[in-house]
Amino acid sequence: MKAFNPFAIAALIACLIAPGSGRAQSAPPPVPTTRILAIGTVNPGVDPAAVRAILPTEVRETVKLYLDGKIDQWFSLQGRSGVAFILNVTDTAAARDMLEKLPLGQAHLMSFELIPLGPLNPLRLLQGMTTGSP
Repeated sequence: MKAFNPFAIAALIACLIAPGSGRAQSAPPPVPTTRILAIGTVNPGVDPAAVRAILPTEVRETVKLYLDGKIDQWFSLQGRSGVAFILNVTDTAAARDMLEKLPLGQAHLMSFELIPLGPLNPLRLLQGMTTGSP
């Protein structure tokens, strides 16, 4: 049996749910938040020396969150300074509270944009699945 190409499936799904396809569209069933994408950037106007002074403590505290399983993955932003974390947290308020307790957050030097993530809901269209189906 030939394996499905995930890019081809994604393209098919995009075509199936494209706006203006001429048919009435119902709202997709909700999906649970399973992770939160946190994009952190230094606040505008912050002195880089202030960030560098706190950075060693920030790194230690961030490693603790990773070792505690709160941060699943971490990345540097390409083309600009900042970080991106995939958090093992499902509540944005809890994620914000956790990140604001880090040293750069306490010093009001860094802010995070939080984006809830969940399973790719359009995949349910492949076999007529509905929310809660096995």
